[in-house]
Amino acid sequence: MFKKLKLAAIAISCAATLGINTAKAADLKLGALYPLSGGLALLGDESFRGVQIAVDERNAAGGVNGNKVVLVKADAVDANQAVGEARRLTSVENVTAIFGSYASGVSSAATQVTELAGIPYFELGAVADTITGRGFKYVFRSNSTAKNFAERSVESIVKVIAPQLKVDPKSLKIAIIFEDGSYGTLVSSFQKEEAKRLGLNVVESQSYSAKSVDLSSLILRLKASGADVVMQTSYQNDTTLFMRQSANAAYKPKAMIGAGGGYSLTDTAKALGTALDGAYNVDFPQSTMAEKGAPGLRAFAAAYEKQFGTPPRSGHSLVNYVGAKAFLEVLANAKSTDKDKIREAVLAYKKDLGTNAAGWGFQFAENGQNQLATTNLMQWQKGKLETVFPEGVATAKPIVPN
Repeated sequence: MFKKLKLAAIAISCAATLGINTAKAADLKLGALYPLSGGLALLGDESFRGVQIAVDERNAAGGVNGNKVVLVKADAVDANQAVGEARRLTSVENVTAIFGSYASGVSSAATQVTELAGIPYFELGAVADTITGRGFKYVFRSNSTAKNFAERSVESIVKVIAPQLKVDPKSLKIAIIFEDGSYGTLVSSFQKEEAKRLGLNVVESQSYSAKSVDLSSLILRLKASGADVVMQTSYQNDTTLFMRQSANAAYKPKAMIGAGGGYSLTDTAKALGTALDGAYNVDFPQSTMAEKGAPGLRAFAAAYEKQFGTPPRSGHSLVNYVGAKAFLEVLANAKSTDKDKIREAVLAYKKDLGTNAAGWGFQFAENGQNQLATTNLMQWQKGKLETVFPEGVATAKPIVPN
């Protein structure tokens, strides 16, 4: 035994003399907090897939400053679970930072925990403006917000739909309907503000529960209002219900405009078939948009299909991928796991518009919000979600629904 210990001591001494590092490079543990079960699971999982591809790419290129990135998954279906899982990630798993989280309610709750713990939270998909409006120092968001969605949807009435219909936008009767959670409430409030600013005619504004099983009374109300354009902020189930019951009631406005959510999903298109054709949708950039101005888009789509055996199901995977790539680069630039060094690196991180697969740029305000994230206008045409505005990334011209 004495001889073995002596040999081991000699080996360590020789290694030190020769300058050999006997310690293995440490893993960089990052949380990934998303709704991975329950009603929000589809887009939660789609968002996580984008993060996974970004991390896999980073690890294949050597990780972050030589450290392998390890994702620690956390399933949070609501605010309560978000609090519990954020506590687990920060105090038990001891992650350096957390990626999240698609749902604004989940993000709002989780970030209260991480801010108190001094753990940076990188939001890649939740849109509530309040997430970066609370004066938190260590919450950073790469994606566009509810206000961006609202402004683009109202702009689309003026610059796309009214010209297609060959009418003055102020002559159109507009209805705003929305699920009554934070997502729908925020987007719709900004839509109303923007429509008022532009002098547009909003004749109806109505909320409903995303869990509704009957929207017929809402549809009758819209018919009575004579609404030409309906803007709906919704998830998948209520989008499908509204479209089916509208068809049954023979109600078809001149234009329907979704605000992401259910209007972005290929599963919604499969469920509704041709009934969704002609509907517009304002959302994050999609993997189907033109690659001009979005370098790396085709490579992302190919990597996604290779890993998951299907094309991306919505733009959520794309924008989570782009955001995660940016924040992984930020962590590398920080050269530290210190929260203040990471904050400095975030605020110093700048990229021009059109330099990544989403077509975004990066420039973070003091509140942690990326000011160069945008949204696009899309339209379902023959079962495909085509980008129609802005023209620089458009894959098709807008059409007037039959």
